[in-house]
Amino acid sequence: MSTVQATAETTARELADAFITCLETGAAPRGLFTPDAFIDFTMPLWRLQAQGIEEAVALRLAGHPGPSRVPRSRFDATTTGFVLEVEEQWEQDGESWYCRELFRADVSDGSISQLSVYCTGDWDRARVAEHGRTVRLLRP
Repeated sequence: MSTVQATAETTARELADAFITCLETGAAPRGLFTPDAFIDFTMPLWRLQAQGIEEAVALRLAGHPGPSRVPRSRFDATTTGFVLEVEEQWEQDGESWYCRELFRADVSDGSISQLSVYCTGDWDRARVAEHGRTVRLLRP
């Protein structure tokens, strides 16, 4: 691996870690996104987009207004940035929620410039319990 590739992968990993912090806190760490970052968010049966840091954070908070936990994640560097797969859990209005998300990020000048988000949709406590009774997963 060349020095340039190693530096790009290190930057991508640092951004992915900062993005997980953003998911968990609802606040974008300084330098996470370019000022004109474009977000394309796909969920079951719907699609939303945002441009710019404030709109990106607002889009996030509209769906997950409080803090969350990311107990599991997987990071893969790409030639243009990274792919990040996460499981996310949070509490909202007395309910426990869960989702799985896949993020494909393009990095420009050390920040995320484009982010595609694919989400399973939010599962409440009843859906998680139904899934646990119905399906035996081979891996977590």
